Amino acid sequence: MRRLLLACALIVSALPAFAVQPDEILKDPALEARARALSIELRCLVCQSQSIDDSDATIARDLRILVRERLEAGDTDEQVKAFLVDRYGEYVLLKPRFTWHTALLWGAPPALLILGGGLAFGLFRRRRSAPATGLTRDEEARVEALLARDD
Repeated sequence: MRRLLLACALIVSALPAFAVQPDEILKDPALEARARALSIELRCLVCQSQSIDDSDATIARDLRILVRERLEAGDTDEQVKAFLVDRYGEYVLLKPRFTWHTALLWGAPPALLILGGGLAFGLFRRRRSAPATGLTRDEEARVEALLARDD
């Protein structure tokens, strides 16, 4: 029984702790849900790949408050994102938009996958068509002569 309780405690402690403080939460549940959805999509500027919803950093708290203020002012989700991108750059988005300057970011993984697959296929095909022994005709004749002599 103790082991089960210990295992449950470890599992619960391993779950992500959301950094949103009670004083940040909006009274309107619909606005709060929108703010949380936006917070999940926005990157903390000091925590490499952590959303502002998960980060305990001071700047993440400031960004969460800013998002909520913009929503209370009547901005749409896209207006809030556009405001933050104008202010902090494309880096603030966890999933960058597909534009001409992010095309390499989006196109590189599939291109590398296709290139790697083509190289692997070519190497496999070349290895398959190569002679099994790797001997020249003269060497093969000498081996056959030696084997025939032993019989």
